[in-house]
Amino acid sequence: MREALDNVFTEPAKAPFRWVKAVVVVKDGRIVAERYAPGINIGTRLPGYSASKSIINALVGILVRRGKLHIDAPAPVAAWRSSDDPRHRITLDNLLRITSGLAIAQTGSGFDLASPMLYTERDMAGYAEAARLESTPGTNVSYSDASTVIVSRIIRDAVGGTGQDVQRFAQTELFAPLGMQGVVMEADATGTPVGSTFILAAARDWARFGLLLVNDGVIAGKRILPEGWVQYSARSTLGTSYAAGFWTNRTSEPFALRRVRAGMPCDAFFASGNLGQRVYVMPSSKLVIVRLGITQQFPDFDIVADIRLIREVLAAYNIQPPDVCPN
Repeated sequence: MREALDNVFTEPAKAPFRWVKAVVVVKDGRIVAERYAPGINIGTRLPGYSASKSIINALVGILVRRGKLHIDAPAPVAAWRSSDDPRHRITLDNLLRITSGLAIAQTGSGFDLASPMLYTERDMAGYAEAARLESTPGTNVSYSDASTVIVSRIIRDAVGGTGQDVQRFAQTELFAPLGMQGVVMEADATGTPVGSTFILAAARDWARFGLLLVNDGVIAGKRILPEGWVQYSARSTLGTSYAAGFWTNRTSEPFALRRVRAGMPCDAFFASGNLGQRVYVMPSSKLVIVRLGITQQFPDFDIVADIRLIREVLAAYNIQPPDVCPN
């Protein structure tokens, strides 16, 4: 295990550099390996970027368990309430799976329709909700932070309507039961969490979140997520590698097959954010691996090195990845 971590943190002789900041490996509920870069420690809150979307997924799951939200019903967005509005057909499932059909593309250029939402709008969800429909909901996967920001507003409104309400809900219903003690959910000026991008947590807290998922939504004998929610969350969307707030290997999509051939278990799914923020969940192995950093100039933020780490951890425990996995 020490050698595996050495491989992760060893830098090339010259640029590009990986700049890995933290790795935590949890097997059977226990930390079995952990390392931090200089200046980072077990209490340092690190940004999840788009891994934040996975926490928003869990908050939705809690509200589904409590009967306050229904994923297949029209999304409770006031601007879409009229049955004459074509956006009325957008479901919460469509938003979680980025199949809403809204014309708010995200390219990361700074000039796309999603960029003003994150950097110039005081009401991010209001901006996103005003987008027109460009395709039939449920027919096309189009990655955009806008969908998750809308979901974040839906959560806020379902638990009381204010920023204080949603922060209290997340702390009481998710973070505290998991022991996630230092999570920060940044919000826009209306109190809506920027759940697409700006949730920060220490590496151990990201690992605690992964442990909830590897245990099928149960922590310390208490069910946090509804039965079947983890399977729903890890299921492929329209045959792609995207699931519902996570990326998944449970598909025959080429990128997923490449990850499996390289050594990542076929039942694995993972939260993933810009610059290589990853929470890998491998239920069949009871394994969670968190890798956080600011890796810029490697393909897919150096996922090749992540898969090598996964292979080496599995080998250390003599675990053979499953041959048959759920769809």
